[in-house]
Amino acid sequence: MNIVVLVKQVPDSGLARQLDAQLRVDRNGANNVMGELDEYAVEAALQLKEAHGGEVTVLTLGPGQATETVRKTLAMGADKAVHVEDDAVGGSDALTTSAILAAALGRLEWDLVIAGAESTDSNMGVMPQLLAARTGAPALTGARKIDTDGTSVTVEHQRTNGYDVLTADLPAIVSVWDTINTPRYPSLKGIMAAKRKPVETLTLADLGVEAAGPGAAWNEVVDAAARPERTAGQIVTDEGQGGSALAGFLAAEKFI
Repeated sequence: MNIVVLVKQVPDSGLARQLDAQLRVDRNGANNVMGELDEYAVEAALQLKEAHGGEVTVLTLGPGQATETVRKTLAMGADKAVHVEDDAVGGSDALTTSAILAAALGRLEWDLVIAGAESTDSNMGVMPQLLAARTGAPALTGARKIDTDGTSVTVEHQRTNGYDVLTADLPAIVSVWDTINTPRYPSLKGIMAAKRKPVETLTLADLGVEAAGPGAAWNEVVDAAARPERTAGQIVTDEGQGGSALAGFLAAEKFI
């Protein structure tokens, strides 16, 4: 089974993030790491490989520094990687990004694509569905468990009150939540082996994609403001009027 895992280097979600002059997330001054949910996607792929055999290829789209994330996935146990790196990609929206990734997938042989349910920088959660539309493969999203018999894939689609069981023929695209597994840490042996694993670098020209960046985006960020500082809040001392005071506060904030 050939499995492709989508990963993305993002600013550390545990630290404050800034916007640059173009109102994009500033990645140059940030501590960039692999997207948290992407680690669970890599682990899911590795477990499927261990159970059924095959090969795991990591696919990423990003600047040169994203190589750090690629190398981590190879150290975890992925077999090889494809890195789409082109300065023209900066500022691309989700639609353009999906077109680029779909073109890269078109160069690969794959039975299953696994991705995190959403990225931790934009939190859009639309890439698996967009890739399904572009490739014609079914999308089974929000998985907390994946099983396959080699011809089809079955997932438990996580819900707030339980789960649904979804099945589709391969090839298919699956996205996962952090409830699916516990990602492994790269071992010293894995880190050393990663240095010898192949990483193919592609440009937009290699993929035949001409339009990218802000000029090809279907949306535009025109304004942004910093999140206001957290206030101390309002304390209501109940001297017989607490209920009325609380109702008045909720009405003033338009909660009721």
